[in-house]
Amino acid sequence: MQIIDNPNKSEWSKILKRPTQTVNDIEAIVNQVFDDVNQNGDKAINKYTQKFDGVSLESIIVSKKEIDEAISKVPVELQKAIRKAKQNIEVFHAAQKTTKIDVETTIGVQCWQEKRPIQKIGLYIPGGTAPLFSTVLMLAIPAQIAGCNEIVLCSPPNAAGNLAPEILFAAQLCGVTKIIKVGGIQAIAGLTFGTEAIPQVYKIFGPGNQFVTVAKQLATKYGVAIDMPAGPSELLVVADETANASYIASDLLSQAEHGKDSQVILVTTSKALISKVSEEIEVQIKSLPRKAIAEKAIENSKLIYIKNDNLALQLINEYGPEHFIICTKNEGFYVNGVLNAGSVFIGDYTPESAGDYASGTNHTLPTNGFTKAYSGVNLDSFLKNMTFQKISKNGLLNIGKTIELMAEAEGLQAHKNAVSIRLKDLK
Repeated sequence: MQIIDNPNKSEWSKILKRPTQTVNDIEAIVNQVFDDVNQNGDKAINKYTQKFDGVSLESIIVSKKEIDEAISKVPVELQKAIRKAKQNIEVFHAAQKTTKIDVETTIGVQCWQEKRPIQKIGLYIPGGTAPLFSTVLMLAIPAQIAGCNEIVLCSPPNAAGNLAPEILFAAQLCGVTKIIKVGGIQAIAGLTFGTEAIPQVYKIFGPGNQFVTVAKQLATKYGVAIDMPAGPSELLVVADETANASYIASDLLSQAEHGKDSQVILVTTSKALISKVSEEIEVQIKSLPRKAIAEKAIENSKLIYIKNDNLALQLINEYGPEHFIICTKNEGFYVNGVLNAGSVFIGDYTPESAGDYASGTNHTLPTNGFTKAYSGVNLDSFLKNMTFQKISKNGLLNIGKTIELMAEAEGLQAHKNAVSIRLKDLK
């Protein structure tokens, strides 16, 4: 990891740059796949599955037989763990339900707001080197609580043409209505346009690599909503001299093993801690099965010394991390002061892994600095706020003149007439 000593503010932008390609680097291939899927449907889907995943499938739809066989392959203890995580995630997301807002803004004018589920949603579940069955829980559970009618899951097949049994187990446990063996750009394109096998959806959820992220952004051009731009994983830890170096190293490595383009950062007011964490990383990384991936991610990562907490907080808010861990004696300063972060983990005994799996919060979070404007996935992500109003005769008499004057001032005579014609009958 690169060690940076008290950088000047003018250098922050360069130092905090993510190790990701720009949209321009990969937009051409994304556009090509989208155009092909739009014109040729499943034929194009199968072509790109063979090209990118190296497998040719007779059917991309997962059958009930495949699901039943997969469930039998998931160890009982793991099934129990998944059910426990499901319970915690349900508790946290069910608590996010809000009641109808109903108010009389003026006498005779009743306005209210209610929530309605998005009817058709698509869930993208990364496969690749680590099939993320936990993401199925994070997306399907709030979708089910929200009342979404159609929940379509797409995930890339392995070399044998199958999905991980754990993904299929979690999907059937959480109410997914259709499971498709397709990943990458072609999955997002299929959900965007609809094909013979893949239903068209109204909103797409889920993390992915840089190609998937750009594909989701392109989907919005065709009228399909997305949860957020969620690309390669990232973690920032802020710590002082009181922090446990081995804990910090384990947290940094837990995100570094996600992928070669992941990024982890330590920001600290203690130079001594930087040395201790560096040593711990060298020790712990040796025993990781995904050592090669973690090592590559570590090359993109930083250990940054900052002379005081105020500057450290400014730098953190400038970066806007996906995951933010606080291990300082004055944790309240950072808890109250953080403005841009996807999810915050506080104290020595709150590893980021808890949020990834089983504490109850959602791990589908904005990356690449999008925490400055986007929230992570929550119950409201699967709902729409709809407003209603009903105006009585007295209500229209109360606000009619106001509407007429405003409409006339904007030069919209028909708007004014829609009120005037009614007022005339009421007088």
